[in-house]
Amino acid sequence: MFSQVRNDFGDEEACSGRRVVSSVEVLASVVGLLEERELAARERVEGLREEADRVLAALAEAETDWQEWLIARQRVGEVLSVPRSREAGEAAVQEESSAPEPAPAPVMDAPAVASAPGAARAGSIVPVWRPALAADVLAGDYQRILSALVERRTGGDGVMPCQEMAVVLRLELCPASVEGVRSKMKRLADRGWATEPTPGRFTLADGPACGS
Repeated sequence: MFSQVRNDFGDEEACSGRRVVSSVEVLASVVGLLEERELAARERVEGLREEADRVLAALAEAETDWQEWLIARQRVGEVLSVPRSREAGEAAVQEESSAPEPAPAPVMDAPAVASAPGAARAGSIVPVWRPALAADVLAGDYQRILSALVERRTGGDGVMPCQEMAVVLRLELCPASVEGVRSKMKRLADRGWATEPTPGRFTLADGPACGS
């Protein structure tokens, strides 16, 4: 009877041992599967990172190329715009230069000087200034320039550059507009209405200033 008990106990221990071994094998199998999944996920992440690095490098190269083409187009546009503006300014100067200018009325005596405003045709470009000759004999643009010089002289400074005069006349600040203003102010200076103390800066002449 005791021998049978020992046999039964031995069989039970053997079964318990087999169950433990089976559990260990199952756990090892599960761990192996998890390691395989982890390895696959890690390889996928590394592949995506490499692909992202390639995309970012290509994007940076494309952006650099785009910026270079943009700068090139802007610079070419600036270079091409200067000759067109210069030609427009020269054309305006030539048009004004080709316009006929009336000969100054002869000054015979004092009564003739008094009638000088009537002798100078209203709207003529720029007659030579002389006493009793009002600014309304000038064309509209020249009258506005003289008015701006009078206001500047009243303020105390008196000198006005061509760029500032273009702003006062509400012109676009481009080379053609500034060149046109410079041409008109030089013509006023040549005719005695204004003076040019320094290149490109004009002020009202003493004669018109006394009569303003």
